[in-house]
Amino acid sequence: MKNIVVIGGGTGLSSMLSGMKKLEDVNLTAIITVADDGGSTGRIRELYNIPAVGDIRHVLAAMADDDSETLFRDLLNYRFGGSEDIGGHNLGNLIFLALMDSTGSFMGAIEALSRVLNIKGKILPSTLENVTLYATMSDGTLVRGEKNIPEVDNHIDHVHYRQDVRPHIQSIRAIERADLIIYGIGSLYTSIMPNLIIPEITQAIQQNNCPKVYFCNAMTQPGETDGYSVEDHIRAIEKHAYPGCVNIAVMNECELPDSVILAYKNMGSTPVLLKEENHEYQVIKRSMITFDEKGRVRHDPKKVLHVVQEILDEM
Repeated sequence: MKNIVVIGGGTGLSSMLSGMKKLEDVNLTAIITVADDGGSTGRIRELYNIPAVGDIRHVLAAMADDDSETLFRDLLNYRFGGSEDIGGHNLGNLIFLALMDSTGSFMGAIEALSRVLNIKGKILPSTLENVTLYATMSDGTLVRGEKNIPEVDNHIDHVHYRQDVRPHIQSIRAIERADLIIYGIGSLYTSIMPNLIIPEITQAIQQNNCPKVYFCNAMTQPGETDGYSVEDHIRAIEKHAYPGCVNIAVMNECELPDSVILAYKNMGSTPVLLKEENHEYQVIKRSMITFDEKGRVRHDPKKVLHVVQEILDEM
């Protein structure tokens, strides 16, 4: 039985985990950022002074047993209309808040929803603290708040917290026991890095000699990774963690239709390409892309599952 730890947050990671939950003979643990401060999650954080619940809600729905009640899974991501009172809130966030009150803790709410959804694996926050993410730009500008970081027309030098952040001890234990650690898929600076900049998290990763895999985004993200290559993504991870923290890089190799490339170019986004010949890490190129109902580029959960299985088979 292999122990796999996946580190990140956001919808990309949720898609990835919806495929990975089908792995056999695997203990799957997702370590999730709680630095989100936008939308419904941000309003709840500000009012109740609790860690962000949005990314955890997404992952709960993604890792739910396919035989669990589909309606309830869909309701977790239901958003009320309007902007006042419950307007703009996700029902799942409100359910989570109610479960925190009834169970007495943040982890109690996660565990209660995990039982209801019969999730395939374990979900852990990287910290139980209410944290605020900051970005220092290349010109020294300081940006406060995860939601604001991609909105600044600048280049990110690094992200950080302005407080000492204690890791969730269960997350550290999961990393220590891991046979495989995966970063991504997700926003580089606002989904993956918020976990890695907690010193004890990175220290635990470094002390574990298991393979570390980075699933690279297929497209650059405006305001975060403009013009980035695969190598640029990994250099950024190493800058926030430690040199050599990626042993295997997985990237998309399928060609995108010209219409898709043009649509993304108009949004300031381009395909993430490999630009150098020599690497200190293994590079795996696979066709992993699908398109959603709006024609947006997404990683196919089944194709991601096959790549992870391939890596496991070679261990």
